[in-house]
Amino acid sequence: MSATTPSTSVYNVPNALTTARFALAIAVMALIPMRYFTAAMIVFVIAASTDWMDGYWARKYGQVTKLGRIFDPFVDKIIVCGSFIALVEVAPSGVASWMATAVVARELLVTSLRGMVEGSGGDFSASQLGKWKMVLQCVAIVAVLLSLMYGGQPEWLATTAHVLLWAAIVLTVYSGYDYVIRAARVLRDVPDPTP
Repeated sequence: MSATTPSTSVYNVPNALTTARFALAIAVMALIPMRYFTAAMIVFVIAASTDWMDGYWARKYGQVTKLGRIFDPFVDKIIVCGSFIALVEVAPSGVASWMATAVVARELLVTSLRGMVEGSGGDFSASQLGKWKMVLQCVAIVAVLLSLMYGGQPEWLATTAHVLLWAAIVLTVYSGYDYVIRAARVLRDVPDPTP
């Protein structure tokens, strides 16, 4: 089977890896409110850093499935959104409820726009800005968890975590705005199917 031919079976290695990452995401959301910050950070790093593995395997061995194309980005969103939501419960984290809401709202908005654009025949693949947004969000979560692990000491660590958190939120909102503009341009250029 070629690397470009979609696999018909959903029981394959990439989907198993994605399922494992989903379980890790759930574990992170459970560990943070329980204040097991070290364990939460380790599990989060594993879940976030192995994001490329399932996609790489699927493309290389021709095991791309419709389920995988939907499930993989869904798990990415659960890992990040779930971590932000869980951190709201921990007051010293600095993550306010509106920040978590902004992160979740951005993901819902972009997912809706992607469905609309691709349903109209347009291309709405992930942009470089969107990818950097994901990286910065993950770095900010790790920094916040590190700060919580050490009780906000030293002060430079807490400050760094705070700056990275705000930077991640700003980039999250801006990338959402960028996707809205991009979607409007694509939809404008898509021909109207009605006669």
